Amino acid sequence: MKKSFLLLFLLVILLPFALKAQQIAYSEPDKDDPRSYSFEVLGKIGGKILVYKNYRESHTLSVFDPEMNLLGKQQLNMPDRLMQTDFLAYANHFYMLYQFQRKNTVYCMVVKMDSDGNLLSEPIELDSTLDAASIGSNRLYSLVVSEDKKKIMIFKINSHNEKLHVLTTCLFDQNFSLIRKSRIELPMPQRNDFLAEFALDNDGDLICVRASGTSQNDNINKVSLITKKANNDLAYISDLAVKGIYLDDIHIKVDNLNKHYLITSFFGKQRRGNVEGVYFTLWDKALDKELLNATTYFSEEFKEDAKGQNGAKAAFNDYFLKNIILRRDGGFMMISESVFSSSKGSTLNRWDYLYGSPFWSPMDYYSWNSPMGGMGLSPWGRNNAFFNNNNNQVRYYAENIAVISFDAKGNMEWSNMIRKNQYDDNSENFIGFSMLNSGDQLNFIFNMQEKNQNVLTNQAISPDGRINRNPSFKNVDRGHEFMPRLAKQVGLRQIIVPCMYRGYTCFAKIDY
Repeated sequence: MKKSFLLLFLLVILLPFALKAQQIAYSEPDKDDPRSYSFEVLGKIGGKILVYKNYRESHTLSVFDPEMNLLGKQQLNMPDRLMQTDFLAYANHFYMLYQFQRKNTVYCMVVKMDSDGNLLSEPIELDSTLDAASIGSNRLYSLVVSEDKKKIMIFKINSHNEKLHVLTTCLFDQNFSLIRKSRIELPMPQRNDFLAEFALDNDGDLICVRASGTSQNDNINKVSLITKKANNDLAYISDLAVKGIYLDDIHIKVDNLNKHYLITSFFGKQRRGNVEGVYFTLWDKALDKELLNATTYFSEEFKEDAKGQNGAKAAFNDYFLKNIILRRDGGFMMISESVFSSSKGSTLNRWDYLYGSPFWSPMDYYSWNSPMGGMGLSPWGRNNAFFNNNNNQVRYYAENIAVISFDAKGNMEWSNMIRKNQYDDNSENFIGFSMLNSGDQLNFIFNMQEKNQNVLTNQAISPDGRINRNPSFKNVDRGHEFMPRLAKQVGLRQIIVPCMYRGYTCFAKIDY
């Protein structure tokens, strides 16, 4: 009897703490919003949550308090023929970069704003391009930012000459004072050469790859690393060893702590063959040479564990790299997800996506006088999250998440699989996942169907690869449909998740 009383007493004492482990606050649906628009969660700025919304010529900034109550809406006056917007958030202010076309000239501008969306500066012209009438996409300039946000670069590529592409870069400090503008001619000796995966380190040095395949939409069989120092107008091109394998989805991760660049890709042994494992090169910035060049083949056991609708041999053919997390000791963790789609009974495979996930819109590095279109892009993220419906009969799938850990020498330490099976018709907004890195573990947040309803789920993985299958979120209000793929982490244990409520978009703040 005493035991039962003690257990009951402990439950009463600990229950409030258990309930506080996860809290959700919702914003009210804004009835003034159209049913279909694009948005972007900017993050937490000055203690407030900011969300940018765009519908046709309307551009607004919604400001929420920590409990997701709407404090106000700021109407942004933007020029006509706006092509692209990008945001760079700091603790108490943010920058909005935008590009627009006036006659035959494209301008790239920046403006500084506070946490209420008030102007802290007049718009500043960062660069402009004359005779840009032949632009074939929604952007000419691309943005890369260093990990510490103290170096910022915009760049553009003129690919009018197939054999010699011209790269123009403008490097700025965190106050957008120009450090250096460079114009670099990059030889493109092979017919199907293209540039991909631009990154900026904390010193302001630019890194990208020049890749080549046997045809425009095919495996990559040749890769060169291109580096450009912050205070130099020269680009250095170094060929990477790719022998007897075919790559398809190259990514670069900057290790600022150890001064390394990590270049990774899935690979196959045959042209358009099955994915067999992971290729990676570790480049030392100080020595300017390869420290490591290796391939890791997936075991039959891992393939069997990863297979979804494919057999074990083709288990990883639908997996795309989503994130690479670096460790202080030089090791790293790779996260990939199985994603694919089908249209009118025909399933699209990775060869239909131009080296990218089917769920991401391409960033077209070749938007100026482009003979090729966009290739070699990262599928990890786009700046504006578009919420819309289309009339094409497409079914989107997002299945298992593979997590693989490597040590500093490239040896696989462990692998594990987070299991899910998601699909949706004509919209990919409610499938996929987001990740919250709380330092002690990685939390994967995604919807799972239970009794014909999407239930928000959280599974966490520890540094040694153990999976904790946490209970489903219990205090989710009925009627809210979450879009975790479009979520954004805004604090150590805090994430903003867009959701739908009675046909309107709103936002949920989840605290762990």
